[in-house]
Amino acid sequence: MTSEKVDIEGKKVDVVREKVDIEGRKADIDEEKVDIESIYTERMRSFSEKTIAHVRKMYDEFGCDMIFGRSAVVKLLGLQNSSVSKLLSKLLKADIIEPIPGCGKGKYRFSRK
Repeated sequence: MTSEKVDIEGKKVDVVREKVDIEGRKADIDEEKVDIESIYTERMRSFSEKTIAHVRKMYDEFGCDMIFGRSAVVKLLGLQNSSVSKLLSKLLKADIIEPIPGCGKGKYRFSRK
């Protein structure tokens, strides 16, 4: 079996493609952001600023559709397990998060109520 060499010296491959104009318009990424405090204002009235900041960070990461557990919150906020457990308990009592049945114990998502 012999291998033949292909003569490519006589031809140029056209690799230039049309450029996409990304400077023409600016994407509005703020459109879909929801102000967590406007949704849960009454429920977070007794929370400290630090707790509200934690809730905001969690909401930005998980939103209303994503299911999360304690370990995901520990990783996100960098808190100890016990601190996250207290935070989740506080959020459950305030109806900010709700337990998700059928996903195992300790799985939550933000409440839509």
